[in-house]
Amino acid sequence: MSLAMNAADREAFLAGAHVAVLGIGAPDGPPLLVPVWYAYRPGGEIVVLTGRKSVKARRIRAAGRLGLCVQRETAPYKYVSVEGPVTAFEDRVDAAERAALAHRYLPPETARAYLAATVDQLTTDVTVRMRPERWRTADFASFATAFS
Repeated sequence: MSLAMNAADREAFLAGAHVAVLGIGAPDGPPLLVPVWYAYRPGGEIVVLTGRKSVKARRIRAAGRLGLCVQRETAPYKYVSVEGPVTAFEDRVDAAERAALAHRYLPPETARAYLAATVDQLTTDVTVRMRPERWRTADFASFATAFS
């Protein structure tokens, strides 16, 4: 029995509002693994905003690739892990894109307060875009159904 998701299911799951773990390799040590907010629409690119001078930004720029993993933490468990090339490293943040991310992860009032309190990120952050290339997935729902 395969636990792998089909393309439509994996893209729909990745498009959901999950906190992702972003992974970036390093030639001289262990990979950097950090939680991030992200945006994704099926068939599109993954978008991550990060500080221009952050370790994440430096490593992403040097590697030219990144990985992202999202999961459901309750049964039946599932995850999508994706890796691919950085297609854009933009030295700016679009205000509408940043607002959409905040509203994706926070309740409306909290999102508005967060955006106001961190408005400097419009000039101190960068936008990273990645094209999903390699997918790894598992959905334990079919396994749970088969043996329940």
